[in-house]
Amino acid sequence: MRLLRTPEDRFDGLPDFDFPTLYADIENPRDGIVRIAYVEAGPADGPVVLLLHGEPSWSFLYRKLLPVLADAGIRAIAPDLVGFGRSDKPADIVDHTYARHVEWMRALAFDALDLREVTLVGQDWGGLIGLRLVAENPGRFARVVAANTGLPSGDHDMPEVWHAFRRAVENAQILDIGRLVQSGCRNELTEAERAAYDAPFPNEMYKAGPRAMPGLVPISPDDPASDANRRAWSALSALELPFLCAFSDGDPITGGMAPVLERSMKGAKGLDHPTVAGAGHFLQEDAGEQLGRIVAEFVRG
Repeated sequence: MRLLRTPEDRFDGLPDFDFPTLYADIENPRDGIVRIAYVEAGPADGPVVLLLHGEPSWSFLYRKLLPVLADAGIRAIAPDLVGFGRSDKPADIVDHTYARHVEWMRALAFDALDLREVTLVGQDWGGLIGLRLVAENPGRFARVVAANTGLPSGDHDMPEVWHAFRRAVENAQILDIGRLVQSGCRNELTEAERAAYDAPFPNEMYKAGPRAMPGLVPISPDDPASDANRRAWSALSALELPFLCAFSDGDPITGGMAPVLERSMKGAKGLDHPTVAGAGHFLQEDAGEQLGRIVAEFVRG
């Protein structure tokens, strides 16, 4: 695999994101060594919350949640998916597969960091990857927060707005990352915030991850990831783990998944599933502090 690494000076002056950057080297015979970046906040002995971002963002998306969780005595960990943020970036689209992204995050969370009793917070691809981790490693998790996400198996069609997004990514000669994030927000990003979302990608060569991800979502029953996701659905729906849906009221992409998850997950029964008002797809941007409080209250019980 050809790997690219974003120059560190691209991340100078990030607004409200002065958390120390940590790294872990993940190695396997097929991929070699891949460096994954993450940030932490809160006490090292606090209950662990794993914050997984999606397409085309990075851990910067969680800057409003991290201090809220830390103040609640929670150890909050926000990795950058491989291909995003400060993590290494496979330069070829074909090197990005659903299975590889699940394995990279598994290796970080359990092999490198040895996390246990984890609360998953997954949004967008953070849920597509994170829910697979929960299904395949249930003994490592204490609870789940699904926030504007799902676990498509290809057995049901995606909304047309998602297909439009996929076509836009596939056809864009220049992929404007900051604009894509802004399109999923209700609030207006500042110029510095948009620049922060652009920072991991100095030029088009670095954007194989954001370009690949829409094409990895299963949209037909025989997709390469369909069987694994069906097995994950079966495992998740039988788990007793508390499962909270914290969706926004303004996400046309994943909004329809909230009632499906609430109905399907045994651990969702009897919980008061909050709706985050006035927020779009990237509810961490539009209502990050509120989402942080929801997660903290859920963890602290």
